[in-house]
Amino acid sequence: MTTASLAPEHLSKRVAPGTAVRNTATLAWRNLVQIKHNPMELLDLSIQPIMFVLLFAYVFGPPMEGSVEAYLPVVIPGIIAQNALFAGMSTGFGLNTDITKGVFDRFRSLPIARSAPLAGRIIADTVKQAWSMVILLLVGFAIGFRVETNVLALVTAFLLLLTFAVLFSWTSVYIAMKVNEPEKVQIFGFVVIFPLSFLSTAFIKSTEGIPGPVAYVMDNSPVTHLVEAMRGLLVGGPVLEHSLIALAWGVGISLVFAPLSLQAFKKRA
Repeated sequence: MTTASLAPEHLSKRVAPGTAVRNTATLAWRNLVQIKHNPMELLDLSIQPIMFVLLFAYVFGPPMEGSVEAYLPVVIPGIIAQNALFAGMSTGFGLNTDITKGVFDRFRSLPIARSAPLAGRIIADTVKQAWSMVILLLVGFAIGFRVETNVLALVTAFLLLLTFAVLFSWTSVYIAMKVNEPEKVQIFGFVVIFPLSFLSTAFIKSTEGIPGPVAYVMDNSPVTHLVEAMRGLLVGGPVLEHSLIALAWGVGISLVFAPLSLQAFKKRA
């Protein structure tokens, strides 16, 4: 009996919730284990954050804040937030790669939950994002950055960042379902993430002196609220309002793109 003849029978059966969870965990582990066979992926997750921290701290720190040390409390939370958005694009890139290479066609022939490949990819990439945040903090510590709050606030910062990243990643999932090449997902990342990052307070203390319309966009950007919440949790400052607004933006984005992504996923997978 061929694989093709098995697929309809398997797809017609509902998978129990417990089985679906196990399927998802297995495929998440599969995506993480791939790093062992492709070490360059781990280097990419590590080198890029290090490069951003060192470049921004030593190039922009002295002219903007007078010293590297004074600029670190401003730039480290901003780079962490920016990196999370870029890492979210890797979810779409990985999904599109699996689809275009026929990996999802193989999954269709297995008696697993239809949502497991998608959910497994998102969970694995969330773990990778946590790794990148740890790298950023370690590099920051090495050049003088210090967490001025407490361990609970640090853990909360991790959870806030990862939650927003997962919610925002539905945009890249949707793009991955609509384009036919992984490189196009990356193009989307550069076209959207760079303006979204720089039209925020990720790399500056405030929007004072910036022209009115641009300042309005920056003050109300979801990235600004995420960055300000991260700063509050890591070095002190307002947290609750910025966190709620950032999460509201994230939920709104996911409410729009998650259904569109799942609909496109069903048609494509």
